[in-house]
Amino acid sequence: MSAAEAPAKKETQVIAIYGKGGIGKSFTLANLSYMMAQQGKRVLLIGCDPKSDTTSLLFGGRSCPTIIETSSKKKAAGEAVAIGDVCFKRDGVFAMELGGPEVGRGCGGRGIIHGFELLEKLGFHDWDFDYVLLDFLGDVVCGGFGLPIARDMCQKVIVVGSNDLQSLYVANNVCSAVDYFRKLGGNVGVAGLVVNKDDGTGEARAFAEAVEIPLLAAIPADEDIRRKSANYEIIGRPGGRWAPLFEGLGHQVAVAPPLRPKPLSQEALLGLFKGDAVGRGVTLDPATAEDMRGGVAALQRPSLEVVYEGA
Repeated sequence: MSAAEAPAKKETQVIAIYGKGGIGKSFTLANLSYMMAQQGKRVLLIGCDPKSDTTSLLFGGRSCPTIIETSSKKKAAGEAVAIGDVCFKRDGVFAMELGGPEVGRGCGGRGIIHGFELLEKLGFHDWDFDYVLLDFLGDVVCGGFGLPIARDMCQKVIVVGSNDLQSLYVANNVCSAVDYFRKLGGNVGVAGLVVNKDDGTGEARAFAEAVEIPLLAAIPADEDIRRKSANYEIIGRPGGRWAPLFEGLGHQVAVAPPLRPKPLSQEALLGLFKGDAVGRGVTLDPATAEDMRGGVAALQRPSLEVVYEGA
């Protein structure tokens, strides 16, 4: 077969998911990736959080050996890392964890950068998947965790949030990062917002409208979901009660364009909530030097400065 007759290589959609810690990114991605695989898609799920818990739901609570830890052990033994050492599969989903340094022993963001360098050595750019889903924590202040946005390593970003100020604050920061790098010529956009533990109060929906990104799905605050997730059960199974939710999310993720969001100011973000819940109207009362000393005026203390006569 000539080069002209060879089938064109399909374009892989690389999607980074961000959100506040504990908001449900890993839960959402595990169920979404499972549903996509059941629909015949080739899906690779990569955990990009030092906690290394992205894939635990997919594997029934069992944790995967991380790429960084495995690489260190193999290097010490004079061996090379193989795909089978770090990538595992279940029910059609391929999954791996980048990992990171132990607590207090290094920079998590630098660990993510090192993890991606190792992925490239393993042939990341030659792999054949329909979707690569990257699970990041929302602290994009760190350059390592903002790597996909800053270096156009993904086409689009999905934000996971809820109807609380803290999660929407993180979501707004992610939108700010995307907007900033768009100004610098970047191409990454936001595909939309997934609302997790939706209690119907509407703040997350209002946020999505305000920053001009679509609402991809609203996962309800339901006891059945909470209980099954706590027991490491996938709820996004075809034919199950919650199947339509993740089928719809899978479709939205596939077709949603990468949009440039319009991040909110702090005041505008607070404006999505009731004043008594977020402290609007509170006046900032400046402190004085006397306040800091318990109301005591400053004392004249002898100076420690050395003064040279005739200088």
